[in-house]
Amino acid sequence: MDSILARYAARAVPRYTSYPTAPHFRAGLPEASYRTWLAALDPGTPVSAYLHVPFCKQMCWYCGCNMKLAARYAPVASYVEMLLAEIDLAADALPGRMTLGHLHWGGGTPTALEPGDLARAMERLRARFDIAPGAELAIESDPRTLTPEMAATIGRLGFTRASFGVQEFDPTVQAAINRLQPPEMVARTVADLRAAGVAGINFDLIYGLPHQSVETLLATIGICREMAPDRIALFGYAHVPWMAKNQRMIPEAALPDGPARAAQAAAAASALTAAGYEAIGLDHFALPGDAMARAAREGRLRRNFQGYTTDQAETMIGFGATSIGRTPAGYVQNIAETGAWARAVASGRLPVARGLALGAEDRLRGRVIEAIMCAGAVDTAALGREFGREPGWCRDELESLAEFEADGLLLRDGPRITLTPEGRRLCRVVASVFDAWLAASEARHSVAV
Repeated sequence: MDSILARYAARAVPRYTSYPTAPHFRAGLPEASYRTWLAALDPGTPVSAYLHVPFCKQMCWYCGCNMKLAARYAPVASYVEMLLAEIDLAADALPGRMTLGHLHWGGGTPTALEPGDLARAMERLRARFDIAPGAELAIESDPRTLTPEMAATIGRLGFTRASFGVQEFDPTVQAAINRLQPPEMVARTVADLRAAGVAGINFDLIYGLPHQSVETLLATIGICREMAPDRIALFGYAHVPWMAKNQRMIPEAALPDGPARAAQAAAAASALTAAGYEAIGLDHFALPGDAMARAAREGRLRRNFQGYTTDQAETMIGFGATSIGRTPAGYVQNIAETGAWARAVASGRLPVARGLALGAEDRLRGRVIEAIMCAGAVDTAALGREFGREPGWCRDELESLAEFEADGLLLRDGPRITLTPEGRRLCRVVASVFDAWLAASEARHSVAV
């Protein structure tokens, strides 16, 4: 089975945090279209919000995010002012005062903001939206720069979850990716947040890093276990130096090859489940009592631009440069360059750069792909009926799964497919069979494992 997994694992396919995926968004989506989509929302249905802060205080060489170094705070302070203005612009475009059921701050590093500015942004959100009881309020952070004052502010503002990029604790690996953070530093930050009342703690780990081995990754997991995060995301490093120039600092000769990456992923997954974490979807692990573990068991797991989520909202409003949002009508992405984004907001325009209106076929295939990614199973005929399609609407795709079935990666029962435990690690590859946009795509994607 290892040789079979290794063969499929080398395939380059999307991560399917949306469908169609972001490379297919089209430039020039009219701002008027986005305003129409927002105005058509049901005021009684909760929405979600994502706020992007594209600033970091230190550069990590593995990072593929849209970010810039904040050598001075003045640009960050100016960015906050425009973020407040964008919140007002979007709220004014809605059909009424709406409720946020889920809120996520990402980046970059949102805690690059001063505590007072983070508080101002949250106050503006609360002034323009209602926050649903029990809503998850999440924020990404960097333990190298998170101060006790900011940890206390995060707790005071009602955040329920904080996530950290641990990646790997081995000093040699950390030096190779320019992210030096000893375990004591992370443990201290976790303790500060828990003391402030932030109950949910997430760790991100990465395999496939330079000089990394199964042994170093297992040692990292052992250290993480002592800090008992509720959730751990285990990502494969995506080496895309043609997109992320900082990755050119990583020596390619030090990167593990495909079989070594697959071995690291398998060993880490085994260690996490042995430690009491439940495997969720492609790359997440959660303690049994965590909300994500419960959602997975109950068939309520979803997937969006933050990865796996408990968020059930069909609408996510994106704020900040390069942020991506979704409404039932389609996807929108903001202008990426912070100066151009700020000028658009200052002129009173929603800072849309590109997007894509969703057709019925997109929605149907998106549901199929999300079911494969989240549940590892899908009844294509049942979903087809919801969209008025005949049972054989995807006959060609189902027939093309014969090789996966022969290799023991999935089971087929007519229009229903179920991934085997081995096949779940390749859910991206199986999902790609139903991607009608992929064949015509010129985008370059990371390998499946």
